[in-house]
Amino acid sequence: MQDVVSELADERRRVLRLVGDAHIAYFSMEVALASDLPTYAGGLGVLAGDVLRSAADLGLGMIGVTLVHRRGYFRQRLDAGGRQTTQPLTWAPEERLTALEPRCAVDIDGRPVTVRAWRYHIRGVDGHIVPVLLLDTDLSQNDAEARRFTDVLYGGDDHYRLCQEAVLGIGGVRMLRALGYHDLRRFPLNEGHSALLALELYAEALARTPHDPAGAAERVRRTCVFTTHTPVPAGHDQFPAALAEKVLGTEQIHALRALDCCSDRLNMTLVALRLSHWVNGVARSHGEVSSSMFPGYHIASISNGVHSATWTSPPFRRLYDRYIPDWQRSSFTLRYARSIPGPAVSGAHLEAKQLLIDAVNDRMGARFRSDMLTLGFARRATAYKRPALIFHDPERLRKIAADAGGLQLVFAGKAHPRDESGQALIRTVVEHGAALAPDVRLVWIPDYDLCLAQLITAGTDVWVSTPRPPEEASGTSGMKAAHNGVPSLSVRDGWWWEGHVEGVTGWAVGAAHRDRGTPREDAEDAEALYCSLQHDVVPAWLDAIRWADIMRATIAINASFFNTQRVLHEYVVRAYHNEAAP
Repeated sequence: MQDVVSELADERRRVLRLVGDAHIAYFSMEVALASDLPTYAGGLGVLAGDVLRSAADLGLGMIGVTLVHRRGYFRQRLDAGGRQTTQPLTWAPEERLTALEPRCAVDIDGRPVTVRAWRYHIRGVDGHIVPVLLLDTDLSQNDAEARRFTDVLYGGDDHYRLCQEAVLGIGGVRMLRALGYHDLRRFPLNEGHSALLALELYAEALARTPHDPAGAAERVRRTCVFTTHTPVPAGHDQFPAALAEKVLGTEQIHALRALDCCSDRLNMTLVALRLSHWVNGVARSHGEVSSSMFPGYHIASISNGVHSATWTSPPFRRLYDRYIPDWQRSSFTLRYARSIPGPAVSGAHLEAKQLLIDAVNDRMGARFRSDMLTLGFARRATAYKRPALIFHDPERLRKIAADAGGLQLVFAGKAHPRDESGQALIRTVVEHGAALAPDVRLVWIPDYDLCLAQLITAGTDVWVSTPRPPEEASGTSGMKAAHNGVPSLSVRDGWWWEGHVEGVTGWAVGAAHRDRGTPREDAEDAEALYCSLQHDVVPAWLDAIRWADIMRATIAINASFFNTQRVLHEYVVRAYHNEAAP
């Protein structure tokens, strides 16, 4: 195995040399930079932050572009019955970021809106810096409405959202030029929110060759790389053409129509598809689903990953430092985890679990214990994630808890303020917890953020994921858990199609079908979930030696592959390579 890992590390270094010093401008509506910077809402932003952190570790010439989000996403509060209320998450960029002097302007609603940028530095394991620009319109030159464009992440109506996307895409390119970035060779679009950057690149290219619009469009395609994360049609941003013309102006709409990107509606995913030379989904199954959603386009797949050092808990960091000293520089070397002594892995997990138990008891006034089987479920609270599936048969769950010597469930996650069904699900889960006590202990910890995610993914014994297929594009929480030896119990959707090895890295829930036309029955999946818990998970957990083997295999197989070093390796080979640049 050592020879294999060495070969992989050599290949990674060779591939990274292919891009040399070429700059890559990575655009994302949200980026998770730090737990206390509210510039992210969930998985999309966390992925973006992890990609940029790995770029810094690998010495890649990349710069991130996002919005400052002065009022963040929101702060979540839950009452005793699980009712969610929200508060703005206001923060002061000047206290954490570096202000940059250059300004640019974007025409929105027929008037110029001035944009400035703040800079945040991501420093890699060897000191390489990847800068992140956070665009801001809160300037005295702008009117009261325009000053709010970069305030709230995923807030407001269609008009507000399109104004934000114009600032991100068009303003982002113009800010990069104002800062002297004229040699950028790749523009990755992390989801369709930033698709208008391609429109700005087209305007630049057309200005150089005004009599060759087809050639200008082709030059844009050779620079843009589009990653779609959404397997549900409603998740793709679309705006009425009349609104788009009002916000962007007649000239921009004419250009979009000439590029066949806008008819009665402006579909941001369609803009990105038409003006990118490379398009991919974020898991093998998601690439297939996306191809069926957008026939006529070649949509490949690059499965997501997570930043290994960020999502490895302190006890496992110390363990890897001892047995796999180069793991932060080369996540491939986590393959060596199979050779770490089982008791050492079990000991590290017990430390991580105790950190979670202490936090749960302190924050929630609970009486959780470290010697009880603890399941984790933490992600955005929305219907297709099915957080209440495990309560389909409460008496069956009581029986499983008794067999295990007790059962503890840790939930966390926010429901969007306009997602009433997601908010109702939180209440349902909390109500089930009250009804099942004391046989089953349950907490829903409010205000899910990076710090809480690090605790829960590392400290639970089993990571549970029950999305309704094929609506999970990828999911990365189970990958975070895997870096801490935590196996998954999951429906085979998203990444788990690739990460699942039955009884080795975890367990599958339900039948292995992906037919979009066949509804997935909750009762069927609930029965499969209970069977796996009762007959597979609980017996394995009660066998300490076997459980240690499962943890080691989870690290060696899943953590060594589902990380953002491997993700960037694939993007470099397949999408960023210099020889394909214009």
